[in-house]
Amino acid sequence: MVKGVKKVRLKRQQFTRAFKQQVVREVEAGKPVAQAAREYEIHPTQITKWRQLHRRYAEQAFAGNGHAYREEARTAELERMVGQLTRENALLKKALLRLEGSREGRGSIGSRGGPR
Repeated sequence: MVKGVKKVRLKRQQFTRAFKQQVVREVEAGKPVAQAAREYEIHPTQITKWRQLHRRYAEQAFAGNGHAYREEARTAELERMVGQLTRENALLKKALLRLEGSREGRGSIGSRGGPR
């Protein structure tokens, strides 16, 4: 490190939900992404990411700290588990019916009382 030169630590920019929505609305209305990026001093890729989030999550977009996305992922996981358990339940019901049917079939053969 050079003497007398301080290390500058850059802090990440944080944008409000309203600001992100405003930028996305302007771009959706027809303003070029490059122009919006220059005006707001934001990288064009950032605006593109905001647009994708807005398209995917609509009103839940930009909820803050990813909470909405974690809830959506948890809901998807629970729905997957419900589907899996439903399939397992149906399989077990079929197996039980077959098992009960085979017991009844065997029980009637042994009770005929024929010679051994």
